[in-house]
Amino acid sequence: MVTKEQIKRINELYNKQKSTGLTEDEKKEQSHLRRLYIDSVKQNLKAQLENIKIVSPDEKDGHKHSHHCDCEKHNH
Repeated sequence: MVTKEQIKRINELYNKQKSTGLTEDEKKEQSHLRRLYIDSVKQNLKAQLENIKIVSPDEKDGHKHSHHCDCEKHNH
């Protein structure tokens, strides 16, 4: 997980890179922080995708229905 402080530092380094340039140490720090950020985004996306459940239209309200269902959850 990337902290707000790390994101702030990523932005500071980006702005400094555009204005005056970065030292070698700052370039390494920037690269490291960017990698942490990218890995965090990937991890969050993977977790979200793993929690997605695909259901058919017949299962959309949590249980399976036949076309002649009388559970009153559909307008048949």
